[in-house]
Amino acid sequence: MNITIFGTGYVGLVTGACFAEMGNEVVCVDVDEAKVAGLKRGVLPIYEPGLTAMVASNQDAGRLLFTTDAAVGVHHAEINFVAVGTPSDEDGSADLAHVLEAGRMIGAHMTRPSVVVTKSTVPVGAADRLRAAIASALAERGADISFAVLSNPEFLKEGAAVNDFMKPDRIVIGSDRGVEFDTDAARRLERLYAPFTRNHDKVLHMDVRSAELTKYAANVMLATKISLMNEVANLADRLGADIEAVRQGIGADPRIGYHFIYPGCGYGGSCFPKDVRALIRMGRDVGYDTEITRGVAAVNDRQKSLLVDKMIDYFGELRDRTIALWGLAFKPNTDDMREAPSQDVMAAIWAAGGRVRAYDPQALSEASRIYGERPDLVLCATPQETLEDADALAVVTEWNEFRSPDFDAVKAALRQPVVFDGRNLYDPAMLRERGFDHIGIGRGLRHHAAHG
Repeated sequence: MNITIFGTGYVGLVTGACFAEMGNEVVCVDVDEAKVAGLKRGVLPIYEPGLTAMVASNQDAGRLLFTTDAAVGVHHAEINFVAVGTPSDEDGSADLAHVLEAGRMIGAHMTRPSVVVTKSTVPVGAADRLRAAIASALAERGADISFAVLSNPEFLKEGAAVNDFMKPDRIVIGSDRGVEFDTDAARRLERLYAPFTRNHDKVLHMDVRSAELTKYAANVMLATKISLMNEVANLADRLGADIEAVRQGIGADPRIGYHFIYPGCGYGGSCFPKDVRALIRMGRDVGYDTEITRGVAAVNDRQKSLLVDKMIDYFGELRDRTIALWGLAFKPNTDDMREAPSQDVMAAIWAAGGRVRAYDPQALSEASRIYGERPDLVLCATPQETLEDADALAVVTEWNEFRSPDFDAVKAALRQPVVFDGRNLYDPAMLRERGFDHIGIGRGLRHHAAHG
């Protein structure tokens, strides 16, 4: 099929590359001229395992084209996907400006009946607004062309997005099935996904509003698991229990499972924080108080400062202390620092008068872009380099290369042998045997006296 993708961020770029990989002819449209020029040269604006090679091979094969010309994209497309950004507005709602602008561009250039699909994470009712934007642009031209607007939310994890798209656990298609053209459009979209569902049927058909809400419900459910586990971990600290034992005890229950029950210093990224806020706002807009979701957000906000609270509890104060920080991205296998816990940790260290020496395998350039030059931040080329003249080590992102460091070298480099383990990567007993103080999340090891 001929496919056009509006937007070349995480969702748009992965969607376009993966559809091209299955033999479709794909045009990706973006208004950012520099980004498009880079993509044409094979320079991706994001780090995502496997994506660079897929983009390059499909460009070479002529199945993947990048352009800033919306007319080229719309004239090419049997199906237009809208995968532009929907950042949080000041009131917590999702900003639909880019989505509606994409709709206006589609309406301005449409010459034949078309299918338009929202791939962006959009609040319930967004498809109606997108439909109105397209219709308005058509009316301005005096054009009478039929079109359908469907919802096809993405369920991609940063760091595993290519695999998630190629091997989906479900494909949600939202359409107004009472309209004949929408029914045909839904079937056409299902045919597009047929190569991804050969083992068994993974397509779930529903109405558009249910599809839109499904995306938010999924992310809020996962965020809830994380915040609930963090709340139990904080309780474990105060009761002298070990959250790792608790995690294994509850994860063995198949109704709970082991996914998303790892306690730590909070969640971040482009999805969970934004989608939690948006669901809260959607509730307010219809006069419903989403109490649990508000609690999820509040626990997470508090959790992001927990690691520095533990540092102050340990040292007494952080003035003139230097903390070695391992991990800047909000999760492994990405360079994304949007709402990353590392930003809150560093801000709290600086507010307390401390300094940071930080390392991340992929996010150093992003950190440099965000913070620029400042005397209380040194971005280091290796994990070991962060330890020079540092009073303590703090682990904030669970990259694999942090899991088995040379602890003898770590201890020799630090001014004091203490590890603030924000992701519970290390066995406390093992570190104690090596002469370290280990302060994790919910490991029942609280320190009250000042050290050093």
